[in-house]
Amino acid sequence: MVKYIGPSLDATFAALADPTRRAIVARLGEADPARGVTVGDLAEPFDISPPAISKHLRVLERAGMLTQQRDGRIRRCRLDPKPINEVSKWIEHHQQFWNHQLDALADFMEQSSQEKPNK
Repeated sequence: MVKYIGPSLDATFAALADPTRRAIVARLGEADPARGVTVGDLAEPFDISPPAISKHLRVLERAGMLTQQRDGRIRRCRLDPKPINEVSKWIEHHQQFWNHQLDALADFMEQSSQEKPNK
């Protein structure tokens, strides 16, 4: 069985629960990882205030999904895929478990339907 660190997984799911943060993660995923994306560029498509963007970025940073680096007055953000990879492993583990359970149920139902009661 695979072991997972609960709080980090919880933080990742909580961070991804918001559609704005998911959109930010998507934008970061498309960016050049060497250069990163400026906060201004990240905020551009959203109709929310700069302080609100900063709050979203702090949530992503606390979840370990985002790193920020100052370059003078400009902050550059980069995606850290490790937390998303952990979520992916968690989902894969549970998907395998449930696929096995559902296959066993299907086999049982098929066997049960083939056995006819004696009259």
